[in-house]
Amino acid sequence: MSSLQSIDQAVQRLRAGGVIAYPTEAVWGLGCDPFDEQAVSQVLALKCRAVEKGLIIVAASIEQFAFLLEGHAPELIVTLEQSWPGPNTWLVPHQNRVPNWIHGNHQSVAIRVSAHPEVVKLCAAFGSALVSTSANPQGLPAAVSASEVACYFDGQLDAIMQGSVGADNQPSTIRDLLTGNTIRGAN
Repeated sequence: MSSLQSIDQAVQRLRAGGVIAYPTEAVWGLGCDPFDEQAVSQVLALKCRAVEKGLIIVAASIEQFAFLLEGHAPELIVTLEQSWPGPNTWLVPHQNRVPNWIHGNHQSVAIRVSAHPEVVKLCAAFGSALVSTSANPQGLPAAVSASEVACYFDGQLDAIMQGSVGADNQPSTIRDLLTGNTIRGAN
């Protein structure tokens, strides 16, 4: 595992099937290509997380979710646009457009457009959304520094990016796009 010097290096590791840690708005996240089953399996194993729970995917822009949003009512798209970028994760019907190792046992997938500049650069350079799950084994607090990430996953990641978390002190709010119900966080 090494500290990365550039977004390009992170993208190379991701394209090679790697798992990296990167700073987000509130905590450090683990990320990989959501369409790479082996990489996602590694993330789940690192976190001791069941595949049935599903994972969040994060993007640089709403356009990176166009494949998921096609066919949804215009007013739902406006709701997303008005809440992003930022700490708002939405549960959106996946319509079998993402693999089951991402949506788990759910009819929806959790998606978010980040406001963190490094996440935006990373997803833009990768050209696609990435898995975004807190960097911690299940049951332990989410890492808020690169040193905590290293402590949790010493030698098990392909890289830890440089940077620091943003100013948010809570993980993103999770809401259901169709019902508007809040699943986690503030209203």
